[in-house]
Amino acid sequence: MVGWTLSVAKASSALLLLVLAMAGPGHARQFQSSDVEAADHPVVRATAYMDELLRQRSNNRLGIDLGAGDKDSEIFTVAQLRAGSLDMARLGMNALNGTMPESTVLNLPFLFRSTAHRRRVLEGAIGDELLAALTPHNLIALCFYDAGARSLYTVAAPVRNAADLKGLRIRVQPANAIIQFIQALDARPVPMPYSQVMAALAAGTIDGAENNIASYLASKHYEKAKFYSATEHTAPPAILVFSKRIWDTLPAADQRMIQQAAKESVPYYNKLVDEQDEGARKTLAAAGVQFVDGVDKASFSSRLAPLYARFVSDPALLALVQRIQAQ
Repeated sequence: MVGWTLSVAKASSALLLLVLAMAGPGHARQFQSSDVEAADHPVVRATAYMDELLRQRSNNRLGIDLGAGDKDSEIFTVAQLRAGSLDMARLGMNALNGTMPESTVLNLPFLFRSTAHRRRVLEGAIGDELLAALTPHNLIALCFYDAGARSLYTVAAPVRNAADLKGLRIRVQPANAIIQFIQALDARPVPMPYSQVMAALAAGTIDGAENNIASYLASKHYEKAKFYSATEHTAPPAILVFSKRIWDTLPAADQRMIQQAAKESVPYYNKLVDEQDEGARKTLAAAGVQFVDGVDKASFSSRLAPLYARFVSDPALLALVQRIQAQ
């Protein structure tokens, strides 16, 4: 009986080893990913592209389930990631302001000179350093997605320089940096939920708002605010984040596979978002939107320079600002 028991045990062990060998390193995992955007948005499509890459390279052992829509808030999503109840999510930088001091830098007005400058910084050595800064906070940052520059749009008249904003009521996100930015330009910031902006524009309780061109189109705010002034005042990126609690349970080979797939999703995303923005501009022009491309950005940046020292007092962060501007 003892010999028979040992034989069964040996056979079971051999079967287990065979199953593990066939499965490859690690176990099958479907990572739950969350996003506030719809399935056809470039950031969600970029995550779907990651899913394709992972399935191909792991023989369908690893994949991403895009069904975990963010129904609460991004702050709540960060808590879920830290607790390990959610695997990964795409977040706006504002959601990390209380966690990652470096995120404040990325929200500074006129930090980036152009789209090319933003992407060079975010996809280079400085970007890698910023991603690594989240690790001590129980989050693994995989990549940045360039969310585009935010510009002003108004109801009654275009904004061509900083003086044109005096006294205007501008809807802003409930973030301290943008509120003080609008105040420094002698305008009146009006923090309110994004869902209320259209009604406020129609009622005349605000004179304008600010966002990237794709959101300006998708929200239909152009129906009430026909002047889109390319101030491009801020351009905080989005960031793809993984739960460190879950990450630490994965084999190193799987971690590398996920990181590589995330890296490769960035140029795929850039192509999608560039096509989206080009299409949005054509659609808006056909709808009668007046684009103001020759904005006097110097009139803005000269008045906003003092804000840098107010929001970034840490010498290391000030050095980071200088490095970014020197790129």
